[in-house]
Amino acid sequence: MIENPNEIRDKIRQRFVKVARSPHDRHPFAIGPDSAKKLGYDPAEIGGLPATVTESFAGVGNPFALGELRTGETVLDFGCGAGMDSIIAARRVGPTGHVVGVDATEEMVAKARDNAATVGVVHVEFHPGESDRLPVADGSVDVVISNGVFNLCFDKPAVLAEVYRVLKPGGRLQMADVFLGDDVTEGEVERKGAWSD
Repeated sequence: MIENPNEIRDKIRQRFVKVARSPHDRHPFAIGPDSAKKLGYDPAEIGGLPATVTESFAGVGNPFALGELRTGETVLDFGCGAGMDSIIAARRVGPTGHVVGVDATEEMVAKARDNAATVGVVHVEFHPGESDRLPVADGSVDVVISNGVFNLCFDKPAVLAEVYRVLKPGGRLQMADVFLGDDVTEGEVERKGAWSD
């Protein structure tokens, strides 16, 4: 039976609600600080963060490996989850910079806000929102980062249009994500079972 988009969105949200609320439970994908280290994050940087900041990390790569953030830049993290990447970005852009995290899951937004307060990062803000309707002004962002979210978006052209709407001229997108290769069969896709597996 083919699910409608609203059912799929709800299942994706519920999966990430579980990651926010119960990060130590078993999940069908890698999460947490060990996963971040395997994906190329600096082990010392990850180890220096409180467990609550890293325990719900559900990224699939390291968007910071694609380019350095500079002091004073404004960064948008769409699909920010519990805020680990946003907090790292805020530390890298320094107090003259600014970071905005956006996530579709209220539980992740609440956890991200708590995590930022825990580490004392004040130049970051978190908002609930959808990646195809970002709550950010036109041309206001130097760098957009995203980690494992684009593949979960239904209308990818609309998401990219939003990214480019919020970027300043010369701004950049640093995205880590997964994709299906041409050699993946329909049977292999069917066995995965869910959009967020």
